[in-house]
Amino acid sequence: MSSSQQDIEQRVRLAGSNMFELLLFRLGEAPDSEQRELYGINVFKVREILAMPTITAVAGSGGDILGVADIRGQIIPVIDLARITGCRPKNGPKILLVTEFARTTQGFAVEEVDDIVRLEWNQVLSAESHSGGRTVTSFARLDGNVDGSRLAQVLDVERIVRDVLPGQESDITEASTGRLQLKPGARVLAADDSGVARALIEQSLTAMGVPFVMTKTGQEAWDVLEAALRKAQKHGTEVADEIALVLTDLEMPEMDGFTLTRRIKADTGLMHIPVVIHSSLSGSANEQHVRKVGANAYVSKFEPTELANVMRGAIVHAA
Repeated sequence: MSSSQQDIEQRVRLAGSNMFELLLFRLGEAPDSEQRELYGINVFKVREILAMPTITAVAGSGGDILGVADIRGQIIPVIDLARITGCRPKNGPKILLVTEFARTTQGFAVEEVDDIVRLEWNQVLSAESHSGGRTVTSFARLDGNVDGSRLAQVLDVERIVRDVLPGQESDITEASTGRLQLKPGARVLAADDSGVARALIEQSLTAMGVPFVMTKTGQEAWDVLEAALRKAQKHGTEVADEIALVLTDLEMPEMDGFTLTRRIKADTGLMHIPVVIHSSLSGSANEQHVRKVGANAYVSKFEPTELANVMRGAIVHAA
């Protein structure tokens, strides 16, 4: 079996158990503290881990950019995570995490790598109600679901990259997405734990003229689906009359998008609802993985025209 096939099979096994792997690293002493907190990023976003290469400063770049590095012939920006989080590394960043997601490649400078841990998604809790920061999307309990567990802060790298390296995205309008026709009374159910991703999804669905329900985790989305199913059974209607399509991220606290998709497709009352996975975990390996868990389509974040076309196609094929 090739390494690519092994990688896909590993992801399928993890997703089947609502699990993932988290790379833990440190950035230095936390603000107003001498503690060196743990931070995390999904292993599948990390292409490679390197000793800090030569960094070339770029004239006019913001303070959160250390410069650029030449990695195997590719020039990538290097983002100073310590500066963004307010941490103070004692001897400067020594490690470069080369990451690939959301159609971008970039490096994150960190002080040191600590470990790789395998966790269940129900060990990960949303940070929105517990933290006023914009850079942390969730907290991971490293010792299981127990009181006093060590916590790692899972960074919202999508927001960080979008804030530090703003692209040339045009406004999301009906001209870029087109209209999406649903049955009267039907809505799109969307799930994403990233605040910046939810904002972009909401703008896109609004431009399409689509009513929607927005949730932050796979568990919240599943609760909406179960309520819709009970309502449909009570009134003798079809759930698809209310939920026309599920648009879900992959990485989410409590329940990930793979588990949500598998549950939908295993339920006779829900299985006919098309599921589109909308993820920053881009690449052909992820597309193969998505097909294995039963999703109707996959689209990499974030291009509104492509998102609209994929959703339109999924609804037409499911009809």
